[in-house]
Amino acid sequence: MPSASPLTERLRRLAPEAIAFGIIGAGNTLLYLAIYWVAMPIGPVKASVLATVITTTLAYVANRYWTYRHHTRTALRREYTLFFGFNLVGMVIQSGMTYLGKYGFGLSEHDDKFLLLGMTTLGIGIATIFRFWAYRTFVFLKPPVDGHEGAITDMDATAGFAELSAIDEPGSVAHLDLRPELDPR
Repeated sequence: MPSASPLTERLRRLAPEAIAFGIIGAGNTLLYLAIYWVAMPIGPVKASVLATVITTTLAYVANRYWTYRHHTRTALRREYTLFFGFNLVGMVIQSGMTYLGKYGFGLSEHDDKFLLLGMTTLGIGIATIFRFWAYRTFVFLKPPVDGHEGAITDMDATAGFAELSAIDEPGSVAHLDLRPELDPR
């Protein structure tokens, strides 16, 4: 009898990626909300667009070099263009919720700041789910599995932090050769 169902196994392999994506997303969301709050006097929709443009670039760098560091690297122009394009769709979702709050429900940036912030936060949640799916499906391509990539992708988020901090250390785990023929198991 297998110890885990295929769905459970898939979720277990997806967890480190989702955790890293979530940490980056949480940090960027806080930064986004801070920029949005400060820039709201220029108008809530403009503030949403400004905050999205700034946090998109930061999110790309963080996701490329941490969350999807073991995925196949393609041309920077291709990746960033797709990343930014999918972020534009996410921005439309987020800004659309803000637009709905302001013009659909008649909320004011002067009297209903917290309600507008709530509408934006709901938009962020919906857009986050879309972005996670789009990044892993279209932007950061999975490497072809030739025997050792599976072991690397099974690392947890803590191991990812350790690997990033040890990347320049000679003999660190970041430089191990994980060829299956050398595995003592």
